[in-house]
Amino acid sequence: MSSTGLDGLRRIWSLAVDGLAAMGTLMIGILMLIICADIVARNAMGASLPLVSELGALLLVMIVALQLATTIRAGRMARTELVSIPLEQRSPRLAALLQAVFQVCGAGLLGAIAWASVRVLMKDYDSDEFIGTPGLGTLPTWPFRALILIGFAFAAVECALAAMRGLFVAAGGAR
Repeated sequence: MSSTGLDGLRRIWSLAVDGLAAMGTLMIGILMLIICADIVARNAMGASLPLVSELGALLLVMIVALQLATTIRAGRMARTELVSIPLEQRSPRLAALLQAVFQVCGAGLLGAIAWASVRVLMKDYDSDEFIGTPGLGTLPTWPFRALILIGFAFAAVECALAAMRGLFVAAGGAR
């Protein structure tokens, strides 16, 4: 594949990852509106709105899944800087190798989560699983599960890409 073609794939991948993160940010806004509306309803009517707790739980997991790939790509995952920063200063190649091992483990774990999510998505879709109370308000769960699956799959791929970059640096390539 030519350098131009590879650059095009990188741009498309970046747009997709950033698009998922933007969708997660939008979901944060929606979650805030739902919570505020529920607070107003509780104070005005003395009762909670339907779907708020169930929808909040699904949205929270979905937000994390959708924004995880961008977090990994930006190198913003939590880490112990007590070890990593001095190691990067003393031996950048060893630090890159250690980071690559961490990313391979992350790719495996996130891939396993994505794979397990496939079964949950299929079960929810096949059984018409929904949240809420019939007559008051219901929503199907499968669209949420699908976005969670997509988010974790993208995060697993992003970890694999970060591992490859780390291995390249550890082998003596430039950063």
